[in-house]
Formats: sequence, C-alpha cells, structure tokens
Amino acid sequence: MVVVFRVLARSVTHNCLKKSKPNQQSPSLITSFTSNPHTWRFQSLRTLILESTTSESVKLNRLSDPDSGIVEVKLERPGAKNAIGRDMLRGLQQTFDAIEKDHSANVVMICSSVPKVFCAGADLKERRTMDPSEVHFFVKSLRLTFSFLEALRVPTIAVIEGAALGGGLEMALSCDLRICGEDAVLGLPETGLAIIPGAGGTQRLPRLVGKAVAKELIFTGRKICGRDAMSMGLVNCCVPAGEAHIKALEIARDINQKGPIAIRMAKKAINEGLEIDMESALTLEEECYEQLLNTKDRLEGLAAFAEKRKPRYTGG
Repeated sequence: MVVVFRVLARSVTHNCLKKSKPNQQSPSLITSFTSNPHTWRFQSLRTLILESTTSESVKLNRLSDPDSGIVEVKLERPGAKNAIGRDMLRGLQQTFDAIEKDHSANVVMICSSVPKVFCAGADLKERRTMDPSEVHFFVKSLRLTFSFLEALRVPTIAVIEGAALGGGLEMALSCDLRICGEDAVLGLPETGLAIIPGAGGTQRLPRLVGKAVAKELIFTGRKICGRDAMSMGLVNCCVPAGEAHIKALEIARDINQKGPIAIRMAKKAINEGLEIDMESALTLEEECYEQLLNTKDRLEGLAAFAEKRKPRYTGG
C-alpha cells in the first residue's frame, strides 16, 4: 500500500505570502510514505493520492436540500469507542481528501455515531503490537492527517458528545469550531502514559487557551467538562447533553447560507494572517478581498439586499 499525503507548509506559505495570490493553492509539501516506516519522500505535487481499501470506521454523508453543501463525517467504531487505529486513520484520510476535492461542500461537521463518545484517542490495544518505528510512523501519519483537516478550504465543526480524549481532542482542535454537550469530557492524558500529545495537541491547545492553561492540562492530564472547556475558550458553545449536533447543524446552516468563496477567503485570511506580522496580514486581507470583487455572488448579495430577499449564492 502506498499513501501520499499533503500538508500545508506554514513556513513556505509565509515566505511566499507576498508573491502568491489568495486564489492560488498554497505551497505544499507532499509527504509520501510506504509500508517501510523509515522511507519518507517529499515531493512537490498538488494532489493527494490514497491507494487503500475503504474504511468501515468513517462514513461521509452529504446532506440534501435544503441543507445541500453541508457534509457530515461520522465516526463509527462502537466496539472501541471510536479509538483511532490504522483503519480509522485510513478512513479519515480518504474522507478529508474527498471533501477537499468536492467543490459543492461548504461546511463540514465531524461527529460520532457512537453514543456518549466523540473519540477516545489512539487505539492502545493496537499500539501495543507496534514497535517504536511503527509507532513513530503512525503518529506522524496522524499528525499530517490533522494538519490536512486544519487546512481544508471550508469551515469544519467538531460535534462533541461524551469523551474527546488524546487524539480525539487533537482532531477537534484541528477543526475551526467546537460544539460540545455538558456531559463532554475533554483532555490530553498522554503524559500518564509517559508520552506527549503527538498529533498537534502541544501546539494547537496553547493557541486556543493560552500557554499556562495548556501546560497545566497537558502536564497533569486533567480531564475537563464541557462548561469548563467553554469558560477557557476550548469550545465555542456548550449546550445541554445530547443537543450538540442540533447546535452544530444550526451553525452549519448559518454558514451554508453565506457566500461560499467569501467564507473560504475569510478562513484563509484569519488562519494565515495570525501567523505573520500585522502589516503582511493586512496585505493578505486586501488580496483576499480583491478575489471577491468580480464574483457573481458579490453582485447577487447586493441585488438581494436591494430587493429585500434572501441571496441565492452559487459559489461563482
């Protein structure tokens, strides 16, 4: 089996920021890896290729009218509390790739079909069968997968009911928004296993909640409830248990009604702008805005406002 996976390279993007236009694809690194964990090749390719069997652990559901444009990624591994093993990792890679190529997708919801659990983290039973090189290979693959999720052009929403631990929380951290139920349990318990969060947790958590809070949560492995997660800025909304999907769908519908290109440009401006100095970030914002001036959707928005009706955006 050969898997080729792309992850946006922030350093390359920043260096090329003033030279590239927002409608161009960001410079990327393609990480190719074979069944040999030590064999890594970096190639300058634009497409992501996955040659593997279909996963039974991840399902892709495209909603129909009036919710066309909303895509659900459902985690379905009830026997293991959605723990991420090789099969689920392959399913996530395939699913995120399909979404990136689907120009009709406007917003993504990642949710669980398993009651009272979002994702319990890595499959530790499977992990015990791996030697150190295989563990390194798997964790690096997971890190790349979550970076690809973070770099998707469209907004992503993690719908958290129950446990989101370890790699499960790291997946949620890679999303743009997080909605949880009051009974949610969130944490990065890796230090209790004598390791650290290795799929982005040490970097994304402090960017959300601050360095001191992130250190406390990671050093102690403390698990927090949904209300505490909201108070520290880890999640956007905390709702009564069982209602996270309803709230997330409400937000997804709101996003889905907006201009698709505008949403993508807004995500690009925010994500990339936060990583550079203010002057460069404002230039980036200007360039992103320029990409919208000649779109049909912008004219449709003005017409709808003048005619006092809902706009009908097409993404053009």
